[in-house]
Amino acid sequence: MSPILFPYRKPLLGEEPRSPDESLPGRISSAQRDRSVPGGFRPFSPPGGHAPVVDRRSFLRLGAAGAAATLLLPNWLAADPYAPFIHRDLGRPVRIRGRVRSGGRGVSGVAVSDGLQVVKTARDGTFEILSSEGRDFLRMTVPSGYRIPLNPTGTARFYQPIAPAASGEMDALFELERLQDSDENHAFFLLADIQTQDRQEMEWFHRQTVPDVRATHGALANPQAFGIACGDIMFDDLTLFPAYEEGVSRMGVPFFQVVGNHDLDMDRPTDEGSTDTFSRHFGPAYYSFDRGAVHYVVLDDVFWHGSGYLGYLGADQLRWLENDLRYVEPGRPVIVATHIPVLGSRHLREGREHPSAGISVANRRALYRLLEPYRAHILAGHTHENEHVFEAGTHEHVNAAVCGAWWSGPICGDGTPGGYSVYEIRGEEVTWRYKSTGFDFRHQLRVYPRGADPKAPDEIVANIWDWDPAWTVVWYEDGERKGEMARRVGTDPLSEELHRGDDLPPRRTWVEPYPTGHLFYAPVSPDARGIRVEATDRFGRVYSGSPERPG
Repeated sequence: MSPILFPYRKPLLGEEPRSPDESLPGRISSAQRDRSVPGGFRPFSPPGGHAPVVDRRSFLRLGAAGAAATLLLPNWLAADPYAPFIHRDLGRPVRIRGRVRSGGRGVSGVAVSDGLQVVKTARDGTFEILSSEGRDFLRMTVPSGYRIPLNPTGTARFYQPIAPAASGEMDALFELERLQDSDENHAFFLLADIQTQDRQEMEWFHRQTVPDVRATHGALANPQAFGIACGDIMFDDLTLFPAYEEGVSRMGVPFFQVVGNHDLDMDRPTDEGSTDTFSRHFGPAYYSFDRGAVHYVVLDDVFWHGSGYLGYLGADQLRWLENDLRYVEPGRPVIVATHIPVLGSRHLREGREHPSAGISVANRRALYRLLEPYRAHILAGHTHENEHVFEAGTHEHVNAAVCGAWWSGPICGDGTPGGYSVYEIRGEEVTWRYKSTGFDFRHQLRVYPRGADPKAPDEIVANIWDWDPAWTVVWYEDGERKGEMARRVGTDPLSEELHRGDDLPPRRTWVEPYPTGHLFYAPVSPDARGIRVEATDRFGRVYSGSPERPG
């Protein structure tokens, strides 16, 4: 099958392409922006200190906001995870009275929140919250058994702005529509890092990703499906959000959005207000919803400090999550979507003891504590690689990027093809597969010939990008099973060819290969005429491949 191509195209809708460096309304200008790293990021600097200088390659190697591997965070960022969460006074009280109804009748037991407090509707569907004028949105946890309400663009509409009258009172109404079929069995598409910087890249998203998701949805034959855009929907130019929304409309399934570090209003001096543009399109930056037996949570773990960001969950958000989860039965599956990985393993693969502040969540122990009673999966993107991390009873899925290596070619720096993940839920069982754009589900590995890795001249290499410890990987020579392959940290040979060097890749010369933990090695006989690698995933699905040359 052919790799993804990135041809030249004309601008969308007859418009001239906007230079990614051009100053945009409400955005940082070229003069203001630090050009040394993607998105104009300046690394985190402790109070009273100076931000270290970092080039683009260092950014990718060490992670944004963590260019200094020895960076020590203030104690308040890693506070006692069992300590009570701080409450902030947000001004004048607002009394919200409302109702959730379907077909003219009230719906009971629906969770409604102002982003801090969470209440459930009474038998007649009514609720009341004493909120504050500083809270942004009233949000409803869309209950199982009901259709996901939509904006005209196809994105989920489960919220309304908190806009009280002069009296400090506010009325609210949420309308729901019952599903004709049960959503106990459902599916969703996790699209991490679409990250379109200009209209050319947005056109590639429309021509490649959008029809691929449509086709995958059709092949699943599951009407109860939705999507999650897992952050970095944009690459700083937030004027492209409407073009993304057009893509959502064409994909034909409701989409929820996670805010990423490239989706922020970077001219804001603090985290407050940094998601204003995002919220005008998609509503609150954190919220929850239910499908079947699964409780879904979307979190904002990108903390903007005025000149950069780090992974961190604010006190209000943690308190809201604590209140939200009080209504979720222990033992139930909970799926949490964030942009920045909560932990990841990049630091270990690069020989460092601790993760950098820009590619992990500093106060992750507080999140782990809240998720202790549940069967928790954490879904993230951000690092443009695929991996599975098991920590504190959670299973973290770090998803590779839709855009691959920032729309510069067909693969990410770890060798994973550009694509997305497909999750299928049957009752309380959660299964998943990676879907490479332009390939079918059988494309789960790439096998390189003997000597493709110069450090292993007598061995073949297999990159199995969705591997986790429940997989088995074996190899055959001339039809005879030889044994299990050895997993080692290394760099993908195709990534070495496409990304290594000061002039590669042509559109993003700062991209380079990075070490991955899903490479498998086997010492094969030089006389073997037929070599085959067979990988079996945790669900018993078998994939196979034979050596192919890079490129």
